[in-house]
Amino acid sequence: MLGRILHVTRRVGVVLGRVLVYVLIWAGLALLIAAAGIRYYWGEISVGQMLLNLVSVETDGGGGLVWIGVFGIGVVPLLLTLGIALWQSRRRRKHRNLGDIVRPRRRWVMRSLSTALVAAVVVGGTTAFASSVGVKDYIAAANSEYDLGDYYVEPTVTGDEDKRNLVLIYLESGEATLADDQLFEKDAFASLKDATRASDGWQSVDDLQQYRGGGWTMAGITSTQCGVPLKGLGTAGDSSSSSTDGDDVDTYLGGITCLGDVLGDHGYTNVFLGGANSSFAAKDTFLGSHGYSEVKGLADWRAAGEPVKNFRSDWGLSDERLLEHAKDEIDQLHADAERTGQPFNLSLLTLDTHEPVHVYDYCDVDTDSEVTSVFSCSMTLMAGFVDYMEEKGYLDDTAVVIMGDHLKHMSAGDAFHEQLDNHSNRTIFNRIWIPGADGDITLRPRVDQLNLYPTILEAAGLTLQGREAGLGVSAFAPSVPETSAQAMESGAYGELLDALSPEFYARAWAGEDGTP
Repeated sequence: MLGRILHVTRRVGVVLGRVLVYVLIWAGLALLIAAAGIRYYWGEISVGQMLLNLVSVETDGGGGLVWIGVFGIGVVPLLLTLGIALWQSRRRRKHRNLGDIVRPRRRWVMRSLSTALVAAVVVGGTTAFASSVGVKDYIAAANSEYDLGDYYVEPTVTGDEDKRNLVLIYLESGEATLADDQLFEKDAFASLKDATRASDGWQSVDDLQQYRGGGWTMAGITSTQCGVPLKGLGTAGDSSSSSTDGDDVDTYLGGITCLGDVLGDHGYTNVFLGGANSSFAAKDTFLGSHGYSEVKGLADWRAAGEPVKNFRSDWGLSDERLLEHAKDEIDQLHADAERTGQPFNLSLLTLDTHEPVHVYDYCDVDTDSEVTSVFSCSMTLMAGFVDYMEEKGYLDDTAVVIMGDHLKHMSAGDAFHEQLDNHSNRTIFNRIWIPGADGDITLRPRVDQLNLYPTILEAAGLTLQGREAGLGVSAFAPSVPETSAQAMESGAYGELLDALSPEFYARAWAGEDGTP
């Protein structure tokens, strides 16, 4: 009886051991494939970026990456693991049927080799994945002595007598470096630069920087509209808010006062137009949480009867058609503003320049790299929109802020590694128009995206206490307060931006009652 119990126990132990080995193989393969996918589609990312995007993905108008992820990370590792398990099972059955006697030394060598291979897959997958999402940096940030709450400034408007309409335009991957015709086949921004000449009154921030830790669209939007780095699920400590759970959320950074909130409090009508799915990355939730009364995206353009040829299957509506809708929208908004005396904020986000590039029939490819031509075509369309606003007389009473949402991605599958990987000063394209502005004003150079929040508010004609909002100080201010985060030494400022600041983000995500 005892012998039978020992035999059964031994067999159960063997089965459980094999199951554990195959689970480890599956996990290692899944992590390895996930790391390869991240490197190919996004390059190096952060833990926060990964978590924020994981909980708010969309299968439609979101780059088509959901199904790739499901197949690559979910199905492929499982099939490979099952294949290895079946091969091993057949191998063991063959030896039993043939009555093979494996010598102890050979058995030891085979087991050692198998163990080493399993360990290599697990360790390799874990290491590759940890490197791809910056786990080391995340751990360092968790132990930081800095907290954003110590430097965050609630925007206080002290006057709105000069408030004016605002058009805010985000250029997808609008990196100013692409204007260098010594590095690239041509200046991709030439037409837009011609439409926004300094001699005509347009201004710009020289060497506008992407904030440390940014680099994707929602980070670009929230940093320039809220003045804080975008951090979410996993960084908010004991927050009980469900605001980072993708489609089920009620608010997005609802505990922070952002651009749309301030403008809404001062009578603005806030409208957002984009070509992609508004729900992708919970963009509609963010905008709806912060004063935007109308958010139009992929579903709206389909409902409006746009032909299929005007959409790219992975993301959404072409820039050409988006800007035609934008012309109709600004016509209506401007007419309403003249009638009611209440200003508007029209915000746009382009799409054509998101890789992998899609060449529409309105874009003539005249460069060896299609990416360069697509960028040039998109900027030409934007220049046309600027010209339209000028022809209609809207620039007489409307401020315009044009900027890239982030630097161009440098993932393994993207173009221009040779030109950009080791470039010493990659910057974001930007132009600012203020009706009747003093052309002698010089904006503070080399500020990052967080400083654009108060800059945009001032461009809209609002007066800010201390010229501060969030972590930023308006680029129109020639100097910064000594107590501002912008006065910190660069290394310390970088650590501040990296810091997880769990208490601050717990309040930031908590909703209307959690204002920092």
